Amino acid sequence: MQPTVSDRLRLSPAEHVKQPPLIAHVIYHLGVGGLENGVVNLINHIPPDRYRHAIVCLKGYSDFRSRIVSEDVEVIALNKRDGHDFKLYIDLFRALRRLKPDIVHTRNLAAMEGQVIAALAGARARVHGEHGRDMFDLHGKNRKYNLLRKAIRPFINHFITVSRDLESWLVDTVRAAPHRINQIYNGVDSRRFYPRKSTSLKNNRVQGAIPGFFREDAFVIGSVGRMADVKNYLGLIEAFLLLLKEMPAAHERLRLLIVGAGSTRQRCIEKVREAGIEGLVWFPGERDDIPELMRSMDLFVLPSLGEGISNTILEAMSTGLPVVATRVGGNAELVEEGMTGMLVPPGSATALAGAIQEYYRNPELLIEHGRAARKQVEARFSMEAMMSGYLEVYDRVLRRV
Repeated sequence: MQPTVSDRLRLSPAEHVKQPPLIAHVIYHLGVGGLENGVVNLINHIPPDRYRHAIVCLKGYSDFRSRIVSEDVEVIALNKRDGHDFKLYIDLFRALRRLKPDIVHTRNLAAMEGQVIAALAGARARVHGEHGRDMFDLHGKNRKYNLLRKAIRPFINHFITVSRDLESWLVDTVRAAPHRINQIYNGVDSRRFYPRKSTSLKNNRVQGAIPGFFREDAFVIGSVGRMADVKNYLGLIEAFLLLLKEMPAAHERLRLLIVGAGSTRQRCIEKVREAGIEGLVWFPGERDDIPELMRSMDLFVLPSLGEGISNTILEAMSTGLPVVATRVGGNAELVEEGMTGMLVPPGSATALAGAIQEYYRNPELLIEHGRAARKQVEARFSMEAMMSGYLEVYDRVLRRV
């Protein structure tokens, strides 16, 4: 029997319109970065009739928040003070009590303590994601941090890792139960990151390039990422200088493009200035035209000392670029050696320069590996596959409570 108008008027708002469950994503900061990019992609692609979203930033957020498509996603900044900020826990508790999320999803060590606060705030289900580690615990072996992870582990209903490498570490080191872990690769928007249509379009100019950077026969070595110590962009510049020394005749063609911002950016700029090669290296900073910038590259290079799963590698592969990356973290799970790119030891500018030189001298290999990279993305790293994986976890943890 259908309710009458008077019956409907007596219904509470919750009974009248049943809203989808709310997920509160707790992260350190919402800005340009692989973890943050993954959060935004997930929010933008999960059907709104399945889940609603809010983002709680322990520190704050940048203009990167504008990449969130829906205007209904609340983004909260708790403005954490430097050092140990006890007030942060109170602010997070209050935020979660107000939001009343059905699921709290924290990411990485910086936000992991939020699991305890979420439990105290009455969150029905709690998920924690591991996306990679920073310089302070590059290999996940720090005893103090691992004791903290083990202490918080009982508060977590389910873990998500972005690589098999991180999944093994959670089981072996943090002692998380394997049946409480799902490994889900990041997805890439292959409609946004697509190859340039022909080589004649290679030199379409992007806004703000330094004069003479994009000459017709330029060979553009590119990278995109957070310019932090762990990304080792100083090592990439060192490799570029080795290339210029090894191949003086290539001086006119070689270019280096590093997109992003962070703590090492100024040091990188100073290193380039000291070497007197300002016209060959461009640091455009944070940009919102990453797909266009990638289509201006010939080769993508990621010189990281540590990685979880790199979104920028996936975006480069989707753009049809071969990838030179260090053999760390999940990089070897993305880059198929000799098929879609090359892997080199971390911290070796010589090895990095050698791999780049191989592509510079073999344009056919460049094209072949780029095409294979695009096919790999379409087959294994779709946005739909990522979304399905997360929905499975979210549905499962809600069924448990």
